[in-house]
Amino acid sequence: QVQLVESGGGLVQPGGSLRLSCAVSGFSVQHYTVGWVRQAPGKEREGILCTSLSDGNTYFADSVKGRFTMSRDIAKNTLYLQMNNLKPEDTAVYYCATESLHPRTCPKVISRYDYWGQGTQVTVSS
Repeated sequence: QVQLVESGGGLVQPGGSLRLSCAVSGFSVQHYTVGWVRQAPGKEREGILCTSLSDGNTYFADSVKGRFTMSRDIAKNTLYLQMNNLKPEDTAVYYCATESLHPRTCPKVISRYDYWGQGTQVTVSS
């Protein structure tokens, strides 16, 4: 059974950092690309970061480029989203997700992700 579980969200001050985790079961992060998506209040979901296993490229949303990075621990079957220099506009629910039909690539549209975690809230405020 495929399951993705995010954790690590919380309240952080502007300029601060936070690391989110995405614990995966039911498939190996060594063989499946997992991306990060967020949804701010009143806005649509936005794909923010994805590293493709097929070509090794990382795709960033302009809004997080230079501040967010992702990594994975194959032994723990977990992915991480490191968020630095956080801004109030980063406030959102953050999700990790994967597309089972093309597991080694990053989908061009986030609607192609078919497995999602439950999300974790990140609030950036002073």
